[in-house]
Amino acid sequence: MAGMPVKDMPWWRWRCNVRSALHMLGDEQFQREYWLAGYGDVTDAVYRLVEDTWLDNWSAEKYVGTIFRDSQEAALVDVAVLRVLRILHQVGADAPAEAYFNHHGWPEAVRAAREAHIRLAVNDGEDPDTPPRSLEVLRILTRSA
Repeated sequence: MAGMPVKDMPWWRWRCNVRSALHMLGDEQFQREYWLAGYGDVTDAVYRLVEDTWLDNWSAEKYVGTIFRDSQEAALVDVAVLRVLRILHQVGADAPAEAYFNHHGWPEAVRAAREAHIRLAVNDGEDPDTPPRSLEVLRILTRSA
């Protein structure tokens, strides 16, 4: 990521994926513009969040010093993961975006993802309000460092 001091975290590629997922999950404008229009979906963001990290099976605290800088980052990520996964399991992984958006817990999941994203972005020296990067840009950034 452009301003991200990626080389200071051992598993920076995983950090990039987690940040990307949290950014999408915490940005309602992005969700309306892309997911409601049929470009990508909630499941893609969840996959980025838990694919390599297994955050759906254990706490982010396990990754302090490798993916996350401190316990506060890990705690915020844990809250976001739990809120999003609870909804995913209730509406189903293949549910349309509207099913997530209409779930009573979605606003709280968005808020939790946004809080975690802000903490990680600020700690990486980036503006948390920059729009989420595409998968293609993310691949290029994580490959080139």
